[in-house]
Amino acid sequence: MKKQILLSSVLCLIATFTYGQSYVGHAIDNYSGVQGVAYNPSSIVGSNLKTDINLFSASFFGGSDYFGINVSDIISSDGGFDFDEDTEKFPSDENNFFLNADVLGPSFMFNLNKKSSIGLISRVRASFNINNINGELYESVADDFDTDDDFDFDSRNLNGTIHAWAEIGLAYGRILVDKPNHLLKGGATIKYLQGGGSVFMDSPGMQGQYMAATETLTTQGELNYGTSRDFEDGDIDFSDLTAGFGLDIGFTYQWHPNREKDSVPSYKDPYKLKIGVSVTDIGSINYDDATITAYNLNATVDASTFDEDTEDFLDDNYAGVETKKAAKIKLPTALHLLVDYRLAKKWFVSAQADLSMVKDGTELSNSVINTVTLAPRLETKWFSFYAPLSFRQYRDVSFGGGFRFGPLTVGSGSVFTNLLSDSSKTTDVYVGLKIPIYRK
Repeated sequence: MKKQILLSSVLCLIATFTYGQSYVGHAIDNYSGVQGVAYNPSSIVGSNLKTDINLFSASFFGGSDYFGINVSDIISSDGGFDFDEDTEKFPSDENNFFLNADVLGPSFMFNLNKKSSIGLISRVRASFNINNINGELYESVADDFDTDDDFDFDSRNLNGTIHAWAEIGLAYGRILVDKPNHLLKGGATIKYLQGGGSVFMDSPGMQGQYMAATETLTTQGELNYGTSRDFEDGDIDFSDLTAGFGLDIGFTYQWHPNREKDSVPSYKDPYKLKIGVSVTDIGSINYDDATITAYNLNATVDASTFDEDTEDFLDDNYAGVETKKAAKIKLPTALHLLVDYRLAKKWFVSAQADLSMVKDGTELSNSVINTVTLAPRLETKWFSFYAPLSFRQYRDVSFGGGFRFGPLTVGSGSVFTNLLSDSSKTTDVYVGLKIPIYRK
């Protein structure tokens, strides 16, 4: 993989520390509107909004189990922060890097009648995963093998995928069961995908040793590296996109213990308990003319020649067989579970689980990290405040906060942990601007 592609992606990930699992804490707000539909399509119907028009929203979620960063140290360093020297590192044979960026463009939702609603959602997204890479090997590649230490590495089931795409989704939701005390809603979003391109790699087994005295790298195994036609030089050509289709589907159950008649709209008699389940990002994009090179890594090479471009280094030192064939890049399919309980009129507490449905080690795919979040919130028509506590994959605990004030939403599910902890492995931040039209 071209070094500049890999490092630029990782630097984008790191940059989020200085400033998504999208919209952590906000997506379950009963006034979240379009952002909530992206989490569970059934939330489009029976909501507290008559119409919701999203102008612009963005959510970024990233991290790694390789390093931990304290954001307050970066802020106080006045530009002198050194990632090599000032971060706590956790190298292993199976380190992971990930980044999800989700930009929500002009979108809207509105009610067709008392029992059904519709919406149109536009998004631009990018997802980056590197799984099971040896931490010492990663650091040596990033530093052009500028190290005085010998090391061995053993990366099994190494794989990585960078994928960028746009999507336009048509969302529809309907109240399926409307009883005085029980409400069941269903919804789906059919998405037309436009693939911007992908870079991917995988290796079933790659072992080796680096000898600092001789600056030699001895490796065994094989590595497959590929690019879609549209991502050939690390650039996305938006003039030549590749089509695909995706699907989100979800259901929501609400218990209204004090609602005596089903003729009374559910939003006028708030629920005591809400349970939701959804599956998002079902689908893939097929790139017909991908270029894939299979490298035989059984060799001893001069690591001092490594400079800037990993692909050139592979071409110059290892035998490779290049083929042209289709590459189907799978979307980061995820299962979302929600239990939301009303403690008092304006106070709620929720428990969420975001679980990847992509099997570990799956090639040509992206995935979310498994997360469980507990979030108390204060919710009113014009203002909401969230304080999510998340237990995230790779033994990371994150605590953050966010608020919605009329048309503006700002938050992070990890801001307090990022500021106070030296070993925070994940970060996220989101911001949104919309025109909400509330029900009377």
